[in-house]
Formats: sequence, C-alpha cells, structure tokens
Amino acid sequence: MEYILETRNLKKSYGKHLVVDDISLKVPKGSIYGLLGPNGAGKSTTLKMLTGLLHPTSGEIFVFGERWRREHLDKIGALIESPALYGNLTAYENLLVHARLIGIADERIKEVLEIVGLNDAGKKLVSQFSTGMKQRLGIAIALLGNPDLLILDEPSNGLDPIGIQNLRELIKSFQKMGITVILSSHILTEVSKLVDTIGIISNGKLKYQGTIDEKQDIEQLFFNVVRGEKND
Repeated sequence: MEYILETRNLKKSYGKHLVVDDISLKVPKGSIYGLLGPNGAGKSTTLKMLTGLLHPTSGEIFVFGERWRREHLDKIGALIESPALYGNLTAYENLLVHARLIGIADERIKEVLEIVGLNDAGKKLVSQFSTGMKQRLGIAIALLGNPDLLILDEPSNGLDPIGIQNLRELIKSFQKMGITVILSSHILTEVSKLVDTIGIISNGKLKYQGTIDEKQDIEQLFFNVVRGEKND
C-alpha cells in the first residue's frame, strides 16, 4: 500500500508532560483517514506537528515519500482549529489576501469558492456568515494551493445537523478529486459515514490503526480501544 504520510515514533512533550507519545501513523494515499480520540487525547497536537505549527520533541515525519520539509507545505492544505478570517471582508476578498500571500493566481479563487459552495456569497461580509459558511471558507483557504493532502481538525465543531451533512458531502467530494484527507474528530457517528481508515489516540498513544468497512461498528471499536479492551 502506498502511504502519502507516515510518522515514526512521533513524540511531543512540554517539560515533563508527554502529550504525544510514540505515534506512528500510516495514511494511505487517496484515503479519508479519521484520527479519533477523546478531547485532550493529543489529536490536535499531532496535526500541528504534521503542518509545521509545532516542532516534534522526537520522531520522524515522512510525506509524499520524503522526509518532511517545509517546502512540502505547498502541497498540504490545513484547517486547524477555527479559521483565521477577516470579518470586514467578503469571502472573495479573504481568499484574495491569502492568494497574494502564497502567490496563487486570482482565477483559483473562483474555483475554490465553487468547490465549497460559496460562489453565491457575493458582497456579504464574513462577519455575517453562519458557522458553517465560515468553516467552508476556511476549507476554501486550505484548498487554494491545490493540495494533494488536506488536514482538517474538528471541522464540524459548532455546526448544526444541516451544516454537518453539507460538510460531509464536501469532504467526500475531495476524495473523488484525488485529495487525501486526514480528519480529526470526536463525533463518532459522523466519522463513520466518511472515513475508510482510522487511527484511535488515547492519552497521547496510538491504540488502534486500520482500514474499516461499512459494516464495522466504529463506536463500539472506539470504546473498546479507549477502555483498554483492544490495543492493536
């Protein structure tokens, strides 16, 4: 199996407090990989290391078959925590700011607005957007560079049921475009409708990793793993 991203014995500590402990992820190319775990398990810290926001205490990260370098971020899109948006600007203007910063042609802005369903937002200011619209704009920013790998940290936080359903269909569409998605979440019912591979983190350790099928009960697997009944 070809992996688009691997970590080997990844660790992150703050003083004596070990937040991420010896995690070795294997993310298959073309997959939607669900990184699951309770709040505070170490999911966000792991994703921040993958995107260069945090430096690992030890361990290695490999992406696109090479040891991680900052240049690889050109092909990695990410939405970590809440998107950083300018409320006094429109969706197009927000994207224009980011496009200019990374040297992306303006034509790409219309493409990503179409992808995330914000092409009709017009002159509406972002401060007037719903939470779901803001999340989609954050994802649009992550898509600007036409990434091969998209990393989304708890993207459904704060969304209502309709917003969650719209987000689900959006994420499914990325896989059809050939984009590999790493998705962190603690909403198990939603993840079960999206992912084909999962990793379960508990207390900073990767307790389970593997492919899943539609018949598998992710919720039951999750609780078995977190409660220590299964440690594959």
